Amino acid sequence: MYKLPGTVRENKTRALFLLLGGLLLLFIVWPLTKTVVTNPPLAFRDTIEDGEVRSAVVLTFYASLIATVIALVSGVPLAYTLARTDFPGKRVIEGIIDVPIVVPHSAAGIALLTVFGRQAPVGKLFSVFGVRFVSATPGIVIAMLFVSLSFLVDAAKDGFEGVDPRLEKVARTLGASPWQTFWRISLPLAWRSILSGVILMWARGISEFGAVVILAYHPMIAPVLIYERFESFGLQYARPVAALMILIGLAAFTLLRMLPGQTNRRSR
Repeated sequence: MYKLPGTVRENKTRALFLLLGGLLLLFIVWPLTKTVVTNPPLAFRDTIEDGEVRSAVVLTFYASLIATVIALVSGVPLAYTLARTDFPGKRVIEGIIDVPIVVPHSAAGIALLTVFGRQAPVGKLFSVFGVRFVSATPGIVIAMLFVSLSFLVDAAKDGFEGVDPRLEKVARTLGASPWQTFWRISLPLAWRSILSGVILMWARGISEFGAVVILAYHPMIAPVLIYERFESFGLQYARPVAALMILIGLAAFTLLRMLPGQTNRRSR
């Protein structure tokens, strides 16, 4: 039986893979592109000048940024511990960190409401200090934190695992303390992965809807505003805001792919 030369078989395989991948890319690009290009320039101008839209977008960015900072301060030490230490229950903790990814976000909102609601224990405790979560910005922050922290912790953990432990051991033998070793060796070498996680978490936070809409429908963030306008006024009124958020998301992930070291890490 005649067999095709290797190069011909490789070209056919590559063409098949490109076709299948192209169909998937088309599935992503077509709806997003159509949403953006079907809006006339005046619609974008009116959307940007709309005070309600600006307030919602600013609140979305602000709340997601606060959630990201909280995860950065608490999640990076956790990621380093998981990357450098073996202990009983480590796999369980890693699984818990990834749970928010698979839990339906409406279910996450219900779960948070049972803890941070007005009549819930933590909600009552914080209310003594004038902090409330239901229909308030802190509720938006904790909802974004819950559903997106996995991205930052996992990225930071991968970054620390990529740092050669021998470098840390050398620093320790030269008299550096564990804290100094972390700040001067581990963290500088893992910063690209941590920054990638920061951008991923922030971008995921600004797109959150399910948990936020249950815990804090008001004040409205951009995804909730899009839903509210679609339900109240229809597609044409909601589409410009949706297009604006699509462009913001595209810019965020373009920035992520342009980070130094991303290409080198993928080519290893």
